[in-house]
Amino acid sequence: MWYQTALTDLLRINYPIIQAPMAGGPSTPELVAAVSNSGGLGSLGAGYMSPAQMQTAIREIRSLTDRPFAVNVFVLEPVTATPAQVDASRRYLQPYREALGVAAPDNDPHFTPQLDEQMAIMLEERVPVVSFTFDVLSEKWVRQLKAAGVPVIGTATSVAEGAALAQAGVDAVVGQGAEAGAHRGSFAHLPEIEAVGTMALIPQLVDRLSVPVIAAGGIMDGRGLAAALALGAAGIQMGTAFLTCPESGAHPLHKAALRASIDTSTTVTRAFSGRSARGITNQFVLEMTPHQAELPPYPLQNRLTGDIRRAAAQQGRPEFMSLWAGQGSPLGTGKPAAELVADIVAQAANIVRSII
Repeated sequence: MWYQTALTDLLRINYPIIQAPMAGGPSTPELVAAVSNSGGLGSLGAGYMSPAQMQTAIREIRSLTDRPFAVNVFVLEPVTATPAQVDASRRYLQPYREALGVAAPDNDPHFTPQLDEQMAIMLEERVPVVSFTFDVLSEKWVRQLKAAGVPVIGTATSVAEGAALAQAGVDAVVGQGAEAGAHRGSFAHLPEIEAVGTMALIPQLVDRLSVPVIAAGGIMDGRGLAAALALGAAGIQMGTAFLTCPESGAHPLHKAALRASIDTSTTVTRAFSGRSARGITNQFVLEMTPHQAELPPYPLQNRLTGDIRRAAAQQGRPEFMSLWAGQGSPLGTGKPAAELVADIVAQAANIVRSII
């Protein structure tokens, strides 16, 4: 049937729909399992989890579904911020700390990734699918995953990145267009002004790569799935569409902001995390973005703003929260995940039938 593609065969799923791995809380075990149980591929965003937290979440997902699911990790190098960057961040963030009654944290200008420990847990737990973003997973881990029969999926925002991932041995590539919400998965360090949209990126990746391409960015419903398949993609990955589901761990104020959004509500900023990310424009973004060139790199700035974002969520202050969203956010429905997947499949089927 139309929804059987190279991606469904690779991942052993019914429909070519992947729920994006939204790290930091939205991709709860309940959401991951609901999407997998409905025939798609649920994904756990484990980038910010410790190995122990990841293991607990994986086991919880397994208690909720016997279907394939993915676990996503960040591929990052050790990072150190300069004293000037830390001082600038402290200075610019102080007014928000005062407004929220949050004390300045002790500065830790260093970041050491836990990727090796996370990968060891995934192999130990025999995770069905592994995906990654922000760079290319090392040959050692790709080899071990493939030897264990685990499909490996990387993220690209350009053709050159897609080619690098394919050369590294991934089984599929997510082509993340500029419309996508939250952090850009780029590792070629292109200026944001050069970011490529989904409609242009996907067919170029399809023409260049021999592995299945998964379209991501601005896709919210069955029309997006049908369009992606027409462009040559083997499936889609959707994040913002699942954020307003009841199973999502997104904050109620985040969900409310998504429901109230319009087509021009989002912008790309480094202010929250030190890395380009798309979210709904609010007071923090407007005031901090002009200073972002002075701020520490990701994930150090992300750590420095973490207590501000948590306090803002606790105090009901969305103007200081990171409200990640893609450009398709007004199309969100808020339906349960299983119902959303069923709607996407039905809508795409009707479109495909009308074309044929």
